[in-house]
Amino acid sequence: MIKPASLLLFLCIHFSNLFAQSPSYPASFSEPFPLFEKALGDFNRPVTSTVEGVQEYFNQGFQMMYAFTKVDAARSFKQAQQLDPDCSMCFWGEAWAWGPYLNGKMQKAEAPRAFASIQTAQKLAQEGTVTEKEADLITAMAVRYHETYEPETQAIRDTAYAKAMEQLAQKYPNDLDIGTFHAEALFLLEPRRGYRDINDPDVQRIHGELERVLSLDITHPGACHLYIHATESTTRPDKALECAEYIGSSIPGASHINHMPSHTWSEVGMWGKSVQANIMAWHSDQKAATGEGFAIYPSHNLHMLAFAASMDGQSGIATQAGRDYSRLTGNPMYELLTLIRFGRFEDVLDIAKIREKPANDIQLGVWNFSMGYASLKSGDPATASAMVSEIKALSETSIARFRFHPANLLLGTLAHILEGELHWTQGNLDQAIQSFKIAVSFEDQLTYDEPEPLPFAARHWLGAAYFTTDNFPEAERVYREALQDHPNNGWSYYGLLQALEGQGKQDRQLTKAFEDSWARSDTWLRGSKF
Repeated sequence: MIKPASLLLFLCIHFSNLFAQSPSYPASFSEPFPLFEKALGDFNRPVTSTVEGVQEYFNQGFQMMYAFTKVDAARSFKQAQQLDPDCSMCFWGEAWAWGPYLNGKMQKAEAPRAFASIQTAQKLAQEGTVTEKEADLITAMAVRYHETYEPETQAIRDTAYAKAMEQLAQKYPNDLDIGTFHAEALFLLEPRRGYRDINDPDVQRIHGELERVLSLDITHPGACHLYIHATESTTRPDKALECAEYIGSSIPGASHINHMPSHTWSEVGMWGKSVQANIMAWHSDQKAATGEGFAIYPSHNLHMLAFAASMDGQSGIATQAGRDYSRLTGNPMYELLTLIRFGRFEDVLDIAKIREKPANDIQLGVWNFSMGYASLKSGDPATASAMVSEIKALSETSIARFRFHPANLLLGTLAHILEGELHWTQGNLDQAIQSFKIAVSFEDQLTYDEPEPLPFAARHWLGAAYFTTDNFPEAERVYREALQDHPNNGWSYYGLLQALEGQGKQDRQLTKAFEDSWARSDTWLRGSKF
């Protein structure tokens, strides 16, 4: 039961901050927020409160933040505040939730909420009972926010926060969460996208702090989540393999946590495990409707599922993920691209009978590629030729992007794959090879992304063309490069074995590697592309 004096203090602080900052909240914050008991793991961080239910909501907010489920985390911390208005750390938690995180900057509407929350946390900490560690965490978080939010100067406050967390990590070296906050604060000072140099001192510093935490507990969901992201775009994604084995089930109903191991597994070529992780994530996305999960990035989970299953030769799962992606987003890209990957050309043409062309430039370019490729395989080269022209025009003029990928690179790759296939069909293999080389050059310029935007590799076409011209050494080179880009994928293994056979060579280890990589496949291969 809330004490009258405590309630009065809570209301005074709350409304004074509300008046000063004018933070507005989504309508959902006026409704009670449940505990997702079936979705949660066994994570526990004791908080100073004797009120029943506060600890459970505080733990839930923490797990949701470790799963990047920011708004629901804020609601959970809010619910804890309502149960105990004296809980200073419950306001600290809300301030944490509204701040910047790895996948996004703090938004203008979030800044007043964050500032008001941490101000309340400070006042309660001064007037109530907190542990020394809690007081330190509140003081450190306070430097992160300012009454006036200026995005262009937020980096100054983020740097100050990182330094404050470094001091706390040194003061409390065995506190796994504080070590994780320190690493996250360092990570937020770095560019989020692109490849990372593993020898960069700043990258090594992030890795070092996360490795220190994980050496104390390899199963820590927050540290492992960050470590996967910190290693995936380096030359050593395998460094996160051990924690990837644990994180997926650490918060059973958190779809993003379920999905996270696939960022490592796809990079090292463990495609079957990547498929399983994203099926689990997609299930949690669906469980959210019944209160047994909390969903975030469901389209990302389906994209990764389609990509991994395509590399793994699992056409049924890949194409179903593409259909689900289409239903969820209204974007037919992966429904079409997975069908092309597995040679289901009649299904592609059937889609044109029931759907209109998309208006978005990227989606339209993928549509034209898929319809042109399927038409070519159905004996209609004129349509394919027209589609090549249309895709090239889009790639040269459009400023559209898909995720982080500009139209000129993404559609340029597809235009030249289709152009090369058209030359091949017409018997012009030398021209086909030149087109496929251009496709490879475009694809190689795409920035790091997980998953990649295309569920196939242009080298699968280039290698096949070299094989057809009996240029087996060049085919071998191309397929070996393809395996460096996408380790352990059966399409490249199959092409490589063909190229070796053409040179009168055998490699039992490669044969075994192909058989293992294709063990879950439902697809009979006749080449590295259809």
